[in-house]
Amino acid sequence: MPQHFDAIVIGTGQGGAPLAVKLAGSGKRTAVIERSLFGGTCVNVGCTPTKTYVASARAAHVARHAADYGVILACGVRVDLARVKARKDEVIGESRSGVEKWLRDTPGVTVFNGHGRFTGPHSISVQGNDGQQHELSADAIFINTGTRATVPEIEGLDRISYLTNSTILELTDLPDHLAIVGGSYIALEFAQMFARFGSRVTVLVRGARVLAREDKDFAEQVQKVLSRDGVEFRFNTETSKVEAVDDGVRILLKDGKSIDASHLLFATGRTPNTDDLGLEQAGIVPNKHGLVDVDGQLRTKTEGVWALGDVNGRGAFTHTSYNDYEIIASNVVDGESRSVDSRIMCYAVFVDPPFARVGMSEADVRKDGRPALIATMPMSRVGRARERGETDGFMKVLVDPGTKKILGAAILGIEGDEAIHTFIDIMNADAPYTTLQRAMHIHPTVSELIPTLLGMLKPLV
Repeated sequence: MPQHFDAIVIGTGQGGAPLAVKLAGSGKRTAVIERSLFGGTCVNVGCTPTKTYVASARAAHVARHAADYGVILACGVRVDLARVKARKDEVIGESRSGVEKWLRDTPGVTVFNGHGRFTGPHSISVQGNDGQQHELSADAIFINTGTRATVPEIEGLDRISYLTNSTILELTDLPDHLAIVGGSYIALEFAQMFARFGSRVTVLVRGARVLAREDKDFAEQVQKVLSRDGVEFRFNTETSKVEAVDDGVRILLKDGKSIDASHLLFATGRTPNTDDLGLEQAGIVPNKHGLVDVDGQLRTKTEGVWALGDVNGRGAFTHTSYNDYEIIASNVVDGESRSVDSRIMCYAVFVDPPFARVGMSEADVRKDGRPALIATMPMSRVGRARERGETDGFMKVLVDPGTKKILGAAILGIEGDEAIHTFIDIMNADAPYTTLQRAMHIHPTVSELIPTLLGMLKPLV
């Protein structure tokens, strides 16, 4: 007979772990299944480790430019990648062990280390990492299995060494020449950090520009900043074949040209971890992207089964995963009726300076064909940016002229990932832009210029 629980949570990512604790706290006997590292992508190979690398890269960048601020360094700047990695390992080790201890110490939570597969709509078989088999059942099952790096099918790939966002974090020696396939968030963050570490970096972009989903003016500005850091870009390129050479890898392109690099990183998207869950046994068919389709309350088509986090395709960020948990917890435990359909999407790209956005882009508004007001302001007008000597970038906001509600906003610039929250909050409050425009902000900050930005609105033409 299988062990019966009130709830089973598969995966301990940013949504799964707190959900298990919340369920147990409500009196539900809860099983948690984790086949690998506690904490999921964010803690182990995503936000936490990469942002420690971003911090190290920025430290190197600031040190190299110290003389601009009247600070004279006697010696040059050299990056010890092994120490950078060791610091990263220390940070994620604390977070990972903290998540595991939290779960194991929570009354009502039983942790299973191993790989879980559905054997029916409400039954799971766990192949334990210790070799033991466990049969579980529950009235409610929550899928939180996340995604992994996508590696494209390229001739010769099985005969070379290559990197993903996970394995590049294990390097202890700095690449001489890092080639990166991809032109979106992950690719650009790694490109800038390794260029600042001291590597030669070449980014191979399939399309005509980076950040294809963002407004062209922001994408071009990001490219300009990274180019100044030494990143080389090759656009409209597609890899046809790779082969090993004495000092690394040769990347052959479909246009007949080739690039030799010491290391090759693929940053070409994410693949959902749904192919080995036995979903068919639960009556769940992943969509063409391998994602688990859900409704606004994150319920799958199978009664009593939910999917949260990256695996459901309703967001691919730590904050959307955690918000998934909050929505499910509110509905399942607290008796509320919340929906993911009502949340306003927001995110940031953690290049330096960061790019952050909420709601609609200018391209979205134009495609929608709706009337709008628009305003832009260069970061060179922001006192905080000038004082810090970091004036790259600009702000942009779009407003509905009838309702006076903010449609969307974006900031590329110093502390833009924090300042964007002034827009996020006012949009979630469903208040008119004048509420934000008339607020008194602290000087000298980035946010203090947002009311000034809103005072510059004019019709979008």
